[in-house]
Amino acid sequence: LTNKLVLLEISEPCLYSIEQELLNVNKEKIEIIPILGSAANINLMKNLFVNEKINIVFHAAAYKHVPLVESNPIEGIFNNVISTKVVCQAAKYAFLKKVILISTDKAVRPTNIMGASKRLSELVVQSFAQEELLTNASSNSRTIFAMVRFGNVLGSSGSVVPLFQKQIKQGGPITLTHPDIIRYFMTINEAVQLVMQSSALAQGGEVFLLDMG
Repeated sequence: LTNKLVLLEISEPCLYSIEQELLNVNKEKIEIIPILGSAANINLMKNLFVNEKINIVFHAAAYKHVPLVESNPIEGIFNNVISTKVVCQAAKYAFLKKVILISTDKAVRPTNIMGASKRLSELVVQSFAQEELLTNASSNSRTIFAMVRFGNVLGSSGSVVPLFQKQIKQGGPITLTHPDIIRYFMTINEAVQLVMQSSALAQGGEVFLLDMG
């Protein structure tokens, strides 16, 4: 088995940035393969999964800025939901071991389009998980589909913290959605640990949560 990490990213600057960051810490000399493309491209995903002999997918592709998705609902739903369906279809096609969807606590009783699109994505993953359990329950070729939900991650893409820091630097005010709002944060390390533990524990169809606060 070859240890490799395939990075799929639609944004060239983001792909370059994460590739360089990983190359700097790659002490194990794991092969890092940067791929420019969309997770909503079914042919790309099928070919990528087969050609690179992928075992496990962490599906994090999403538009997650709430106001931006609110202003661009069709593109938000297409990117968040359709890419999830395509990843699941391609994973089944290529007999992958596991697909882990990175979801959000905003998918719980969603009050905005971003949250609703992520909840829809969860339902897509759960339906694939259910189908696999019904048709391939005892098979070694069964793909395990699971989800992991968490809230705000400090320093992550889409985090509100850089906005708060900028507002404080400019002397305020800090803009909050509601005066009574409570936000819980975790570090990137904690988020990564949760994702890795979830992938190890997943048997199919679960939603893993971090107990925050």
